[in-house]
Amino acid sequence: MAAVKTVATTPFAGQKPGTSGLRKKVAVFAQPHYLENFVQSVFDSIGDVTGKTLVVGGDGRYHNRTAIQTILKMAAANGFARVMVGQGGILSTPAASCVIRKYRTFGGIILSASHNPGGPAEDFGIKYNIPAGGPAPEAITEAIYARSQAITLYRIIEADNVDLDRLGTAQLGDMAVEVFDPVADYAALMESLFDFDAIRAAFKAGLRMKFDAMHAVTGPYALEILERRLGAAPGTVMHGVPLEDFGGGHPDPNLVHAHDLVAALTGAGAPDFGAASDGDGDRNMILGRDFYVTPSDSLAVLAANATLCPGYAKGLKGIARSMPTSAAPDRVAAKLGIPAWETPTGWKFFGTLLDAGLATLCGEESFGTGSDHVREKDGLWAVLMWLNVLAKRGQSVAAIVTAHWAEYGRNVYSRHDYEGIDTKAADQLMAHLRGLDLKGKSLGGYTVAFNDDFAYTDPVDGSVSTKQGIRVVFEDDSRIVFRLSGTGTEGATLRVYIERYEPDPAKHVLDPQVALADLIRIARDLAEIEARTGRTEPTVIT
Repeated sequence: MAAVKTVATTPFAGQKPGTSGLRKKVAVFAQPHYLENFVQSVFDSIGDVTGKTLVVGGDGRYHNRTAIQTILKMAAANGFARVMVGQGGILSTPAASCVIRKYRTFGGIILSASHNPGGPAEDFGIKYNIPAGGPAPEAITEAIYARSQAITLYRIIEADNVDLDRLGTAQLGDMAVEVFDPVADYAALMESLFDFDAIRAAFKAGLRMKFDAMHAVTGPYALEILERRLGAAPGTVMHGVPLEDFGGGHPDPNLVHAHDLVAALTGAGAPDFGAASDGDGDRNMILGRDFYVTPSDSLAVLAANATLCPGYAKGLKGIARSMPTSAAPDRVAAKLGIPAWETPTGWKFFGTLLDAGLATLCGEESFGTGSDHVREKDGLWAVLMWLNVLAKRGQSVAAIVTAHWAEYGRNVYSRHDYEGIDTKAADQLMAHLRGLDLKGKSLGGYTVAFNDDFAYTDPVDGSVSTKQGIRVVFEDDSRIVFRLSGTGTEGATLRVYIERYEPDPAKHVLDPQVALADLIRIARDLAEIEARTGRTEPTVIT
């Protein structure tokens, strides 16, 4: 029997989980006791773990395997009976949620910094998902943080490392470690939701696509599902081998970082459909030939066509979106006669709605879409749902989206990111915006209906979240939203969201940057972005 060792420790400042867990540079996590302190704080905050089962896995980034060995030894020392770990330490975030739910485990620990870069000098992250399969709610993350600031010891066993590459069960002290195929359960779930026969037939009839896995976690999933099970042409999956540094790239599926995919989908001979996913597999980008689909429009189109998919044939219970996401899905909900929910940014806010049966589809403008099949956003799920819609409708991506705009109107939308700005300057900019009283004022020809700092009361559990983003809403329903992102590890990222509703189909072909130019100027002037941050242009525009 392996000996349990109790190690004295002292707290580290700043171990406060954000919207997607704790994210820091690898060098921070590699410090003696740093990871151990946080993991022990999780175990101390989630209730009695004795005899329970835990799921562990990550996106394969640098430090993933090392961290997993530490977590396994600590889980054994803290009384877990069993840990399920993805082979090679690999487990996409949506697949982790799938496995947690299917096997009814006591939650799971996911190691990822999502779409952030990986490598020895880059980012690492860790979060706890609850037994429902979703990210820990604020009450638990606050408890974890409080514990991390008072911790005096952690428990770990002294034992050899587990072979993460060999499928099967090994013993670690008194705890069983099951190394399992990370793709199998997830692929089976996808096959139950979508018409694989119709998609297979579409590929056989000549549908061509490219999927960019960005050398991240979805490579094995996409190869198995798209090429092996659905018969997409060999080579459909680009950058399909997960690498610790994501091949030196930035595993963020947007128009800037997925440049190889964008290039592949450009021009007369391009494939019909393109998609990408991020570091841990929970985000997606959707492209047609020479056509980009915003995440807001993607959610709306999928909601409007959901009944074409077997798993959603009975219709939707509701649609939920994060506040900065465009109102396009709301228009679909109104036509379907179902609720439309507006929540703060962070997938955990959808969890209570999904658990209570108040929503079926949900999404965020930050390239996240999902449903009640798991409790995380799910990049490959969104891709498969699009393939199901394309197969059933027999139209191009552009034709489907433009027809949607003709029916519902278009919420012209863009997001401008200012990355790595000085944190103090960013906080002062937000304080400046909070202090403005704009109701009734005219800004560049737009009259302000109201401005506020978005707050949310959960309709299920009554929890309240405040300071979730500054909204400036105009009388014609155009709006500008400002918020600071919680997903970076250095400085601050200011996100500015600009939206205008356009009902006239004749104006739907405009470039969003052209159509929104006046609102973009208003946003920059109102927040005094250049004067306060020194930035004349955004880092990324999507």
